[in-house]
Amino acid sequence: MKHNLILRVISKVLIPIIILFALYVQFHGDYGPGGGFQAGVIFSVAFILYALVFGLDTAERVMPVNILRILASLGVLIYAGTGFASLLLGGEFLNYSVLASNTIAGQHLGILVIELGVGVTVSSVMLIIFFTFAGRGRT
Repeated sequence: MKHNLILRVISKVLIPIIILFALYVQFHGDYGPGGGFQAGVIFSVAFILYALVFGLDTAERVMPVNILRILASLGVLIYAGTGFASLLLGGEFLNYSVLASNTIAGQHLGILVIELGVGVTVSSVMLIIFFTFAGRGRT
């Protein structure tokens, strides 16, 4: 891989901004456009850019595929766990109203947790797909 100094410097500046924007989209999704899916894709784009600039092997050392598999499962567990928590508290599956003493606070808490689970799952699955396709043909 050819080392392009300008591309590396610009990437080192852009990647933290991309991750910060992903976090903004993640936690602003309750109040406006955005949410877990969009934030997960934006977050994974930061790592894909890192892999394209610094190499696939370096990116896999930063974010190993085994960790990504665990994170993908964890995101699904967060989503399902929120549903089962609402069931255990006397509501229907994914009825967030029972998650807090105040109905509106429960709705906000529930959607934030659900969107967090979606974001974690989407970002890890996107990176798993990228690493799988980008790593084809390697020995």
